[in-house]
Amino acid sequence: MKKIVITIFTVVFYLSCDDNQKPSELVNDVKLENIIEKVEPPNWWIGMKTVDLQILVYGENINDLVPKINNPSIKLNSFDKFENKNYLFLNVSITENAKPGNVEIDFYRANTIVERQDFILKDRLDGAEDVKGFSTEDVMYLITPDRYANGDLNNDDIEYMRERPNREDIWGLHGGDIQGIINNLDYIKEMGFTTVWLNPVLENNMERASYHGYSTTDYYKIDPRFGTNELFKELSLKSKDMGIKLVMDMIPNHCGSFHWFFKDPPMKNWFNNQNEYKRTSHRRQTVQDIYASEIDKKEHADGWFVETMPDLNQKNPIVSKYLIQNAIWWTEYAGLAGIRVDTYPYSDKDFMTDWTYALMNEYPNFNIVGEEWADTPTIISYWQRGKVNHDGYVSHLPTLMDFPLQMSFNESLTDGYKYGMGFSKPYRSLASDFLYPDPNNLLVFPDNHDMARFFTQVKKDIDLFKMGIVFYSTIRGIPQFYYGTEIIMSPDEKRPGNHGLVRTEFPGGWPDHNKNAFTGENLSINERETQMFFKKLLNWRKNNKIIHHGKLIQFAPKDEVYSYFRILEDKMVWVILNRNDSSKQIDISRFAELISEKELGFDLLNERTVSLNENIEIDKKTALIIEID
Repeated sequence: MKKIVITIFTVVFYLSCDDNQKPSELVNDVKLENIIEKVEPPNWWIGMKTVDLQILVYGENINDLVPKINNPSIKLNSFDKFENKNYLFLNVSITENAKPGNVEIDFYRANTIVERQDFILKDRLDGAEDVKGFSTEDVMYLITPDRYANGDLNNDDIEYMRERPNREDIWGLHGGDIQGIINNLDYIKEMGFTTVWLNPVLENNMERASYHGYSTTDYYKIDPRFGTNELFKELSLKSKDMGIKLVMDMIPNHCGSFHWFFKDPPMKNWFNNQNEYKRTSHRRQTVQDIYASEIDKKEHADGWFVETMPDLNQKNPIVSKYLIQNAIWWTEYAGLAGIRVDTYPYSDKDFMTDWTYALMNEYPNFNIVGEEWADTPTIISYWQRGKVNHDGYVSHLPTLMDFPLQMSFNESLTDGYKYGMGFSKPYRSLASDFLYPDPNNLLVFPDNHDMARFFTQVKKDIDLFKMGIVFYSTIRGIPQFYYGTEIIMSPDEKRPGNHGLVRTEFPGGWPDHNKNAFTGENLSINERETQMFFKKLLNWRKNNKIIHHGKLIQFAPKDEVYSYFRILEDKMVWVILNRNDSSKQIDISRFAELISEKELGFDLLNERTVSLNENIEIDKKTALIIEID
């Protein structure tokens, strides 16, 4: 936002929202007051489907000002005032023949101009509307920026930010940033990852644990400890040049309690429970429950996630439009390939329909993944685009995080051998895929930033760990792995799931580390072998259309041996998992319906040819990937 602070002498003509008003008189030698602090969004683009904008203007006692625009590219339709005198909301339209360039918005008190703000209209980048979102062709790498790599030591401590860095504190700021990710894009690409999802990078000027990013204090500003807006765009562009897509984590449900518009709300109902903190009940099932009481629905949806995360009132159309515009703005500004939505079922569900529709309408090939932490597909499937729901609810959300499969498979690796345990759990979960409109468009993952590390979950059993990595890399859906999984990080071994420990620094990301995962220096044998295992598997997957688009056929587990096929045209990939403590013979006749006419396959992991005319032996606690032409 550019402010003009000089004394001006000009004749100002304007288009007013009131046709009865006359053009202002000659304005001589008037000094602008510089009372406007924020204009959001700060700019827009021509040629977009979203042309009717709401411009938030904030400054001390500005609601007696009258905005005027004298530019054929933008029409000022109206402006709104509310209880708080520090706000104006301008309702404008980008005209059909709009041209790129600066649009001056003049603000008058009586017939005197007292403020001028620049609103820039930009040309879109070529192909911006056709951006391809992440898909089954991708493998997603989840990064907590503060804990990945410190590429700029100069932004570790920003004076005006409330929290000081402290690497000794597991809940403190450690200094990782966007530059650190840029510096290591080569590593990410070489490992076989094709998409990067970053935990939130918008400003989090909170007093404590601001490293995680989930308490936004400015929706249009990258946290300066991570970098700048320009650097974030640079990350996106450099990633795209390397064939890597960028996914941004967004939180439309709530902001941080130090957000400037929480400390000074525009109106009485900008937030739910605005004057009295009420925590959410976390009863997410009330959204789908046909028996749910109204009070239970309200206590879930309108409660705050925690006391430092006030709940935005998305039923308020002004709030709703603000959040929708913000998501489109970042997508266009940074050239995003996707968005991950935090706490999806905590937002107003009708608002989320509008929010996802606006994005998918603007970017038809885009992708958005929502977090619904439920253990059953009956709840998860409710939110996916194309689902015909019992209550008529219509969603436009393409992708969900497949928590039911994650829970069932991870449990199966370490539980007992009684009926209903072991591999029967993921088998039953996948058997419920008929509930989803598009089960292939689900995000599958062994862990993330909110749960125990996968190596911790399998009790540091390297064989079970590798079996899991094979499963998530070859099963239907879009695989996501958390940074450090590729080197069996388990910093939460003694305190499983402790967030501060789970999000430990990535080795090699700081100059004082004696171990470097980016170069392999001082990694243990197991760490280095696992890293190479990942690299081989993911780079194989990167170009494997059978895994990307192939049909899934699973065979019910027998004696804790579980197998499934991915099939595309006349080619197949056969995955076999054995979690037993002893080797097993695979009776080849059981799979005759698929391989009776096949003679040979290639064992990818062991790099050997196998006969499909005789039983196959699979070692204890291991996985086989057999390619069949």
